[in-house]
Amino acid sequence: MKSSCVGVGIALSLWACGNAQAQDVASLEPAIRAPQFMRVFSNAQPPYGFVRFCEVHPEECAATVADDIRFQATPERLSELDEINREVNHEIEPATDAEIYGVNELWTIPKRRGDCEDFALLKRQRLMAAGWPQNALLITVVRDEKNEGHAILTARTSQGDFVLDNKIEAVRLWNQTPYHFVMRQSYIDPRVWVSLDATDPSTPGVMAGVKSNP
Repeated sequence: MKSSCVGVGIALSLWACGNAQAQDVASLEPAIRAPQFMRVFSNAQPPYGFVRFCEVHPEECAATVADDIRFQATPERLSELDEINREVNHEIEPATDAEIYGVNELWTIPKRRGDCEDFALLKRQRLMAAGWPQNALLITVVRDEKNEGHAILTARTSQGDFVLDNKIEAVRLWNQTPYHFVMRQSYIDPRVWVSLDATDPSTPGVMAGVKSNP
């Protein structure tokens, strides 16, 4: 199985997303148990690939009216998360941007092949079409179990923050993954990103380097 993405747009030597084959990793445990809701610390510089995506697809990044009330996900809605996560994971073939487009990084909604952020964007689009609110679906950047960059989709609900991942078949709470969470979209404005880690010394430098050419 080929590696699915060269990077997620932040200048950390073009973080690799690792093997994107959807698989059951239920045996993996997070290093530190945490509450079911992610903690946000400060604003962060958006990934360069995301900025370019919004320039090309402004309709996907337009802010809507948002408040601090979390989405009340019914059991049917939570099942919908799992269904769409599995559907996209099986439908899209993992491939790097270099393999598909001949460039290091290009965020886009995939039709047949894509890398990790493309999987997340497609899941977000389909869930919104199914009635999920925009501010409940947040693209998120993490470091995976190999300390490599990886993009996932977070569903922000009253039951907790759930992760939809092209490397993990089942949807699960964020604190039940082996990942180190770096940053994600703000639920107030999808064009704004926020830091999820106040202790990572590399984060400020990573964010500062995004504005340079890829």
